Amino acid sequence: MFDRHEGGENAVLVHVDFAVQARGDNREELEEFIELVTSAGITILDMVTTKRQAPHAKFYLGKGKMEDLCDAVKVHQADVVLFNHTLTPAQERNIEEVCQCRVVDRIGLILDIFAQRASTYEGKLQVELAQLKHMSTRLIRGWTHLERQKGGIGLRGPGETQLETDRRLLRGRIKSIENRLDKVSRQRNQGRRSRSRAEVPTVSLVGYTNAGKSTLFNQITGANVLAADKLFATLDPTLRRVEVAKGQPIILADTVGFIRHLPHDLVAAFRATLEETREADLLLHVIDFADPTWQEKEKAVQQVLNEIGAEKVAILKVMNKVDLLGDIESGILRDEHQEIQEVRVSAKSELGVEQLLEAISELLAGDRIDCSITIPPEHGKLRGLLFQLHAIREESYLDDGSLQLSINLSLVDWMRLKQKLHLDLDQFIDSK
Repeated sequence: MFDRHEGGENAVLVHVDFAVQARGDNREELEEFIELVTSAGITILDMVTTKRQAPHAKFYLGKGKMEDLCDAVKVHQADVVLFNHTLTPAQERNIEEVCQCRVVDRIGLILDIFAQRASTYEGKLQVELAQLKHMSTRLIRGWTHLERQKGGIGLRGPGETQLETDRRLLRGRIKSIENRLDKVSRQRNQGRRSRSRAEVPTVSLVGYTNAGKSTLFNQITGANVLAADKLFATLDPTLRRVEVAKGQPIILADTVGFIRHLPHDLVAAFRATLEETREADLLLHVIDFADPTWQEKEKAVQQVLNEIGAEKVAILKVMNKVDLLGDIESGILRDEHQEIQEVRVSAKSELGVEQLLEAISELLAGDRIDCSITIPPEHGKLRGLLFQLHAIREESYLDDGSLQLSINLSLVDWMRLKQKLHLDLDQFIDSK
């Protein structure tokens, strides 16, 4: 769709370190950039780094560094130049003209990784939508040689320039994908409503990419979700039902990892997926405790949660990878009021996972009814409702046909049953 140089797998990287007072949204971590490039399966040929107060308007880099970049591209015969920053369409085009090779910025790189990872129908649609929205901002620079209407015999068209035609085709495709994703969103809402009717709380794993969410998800659920030491290994959400305590089931959701300056097009495209996070009863914020920059990444995750409207959901901090820190013990950390502050675990070696389940159970339980009840034969419907709530631990029949049950359920569910049956259920509780 573009009159641009072909991309490839051999790259020269560009990183600009901005002055502290002017860094704002432009400052990115070099180590994270290298991880992103490696995750995309790209071979790094060379790296051009520099320091600036602010980006150059035309080339992002200064004149001298642009010459260094061109030399590096020629010497290594690079296929692509990757910038660790967000470039304007004009800057991309200007650099391509000088370097004579493809130029991709940080957002384009992240979109490429997402395109590689997408495996489900929904995931592929979401990535394509984000790519098309990103591409639409760059059309004006892609067709500079076709901006005039064609004329002459056999060349007269419908009165549209090539640019207008492409914009129209893009709008049509974007609309088509958005309609399909709306259908997916409605299906997810149906699933959430059915879980809500069954009173099964949803717990969603969130955190910076590569913090260990999928490894923890596999340890808790026994699932076999891909867990790899690379950024954005998980793209498509996975949900599993698991019991955190006897008679206390939850739906655990593994979601896509966040990253600093996550592209807005991606946030919008993954709306249906991120709703699992926004509609959750509890968020487990998984943090790589062994990462020296974990506090900055914690803020980045919180910023994304604010963007998707999940800032009001209760959060439990899960400090992962304590096995890499010899002086840190796993377990629940409480404040002076005995409230849970955080849980320290090692998802890889299972340290602290049991305590994490206890903490989830405690935070979701609230006040609970844990007792034995005897139900007369004429109130057998109560047994079915308790069974739906997974509240029955043991049951046995008495000689008179009554049913004796050992139950455990939340006080909220107990009160709902009273209202539903218009019955004082407390009379059935055994006094022993």
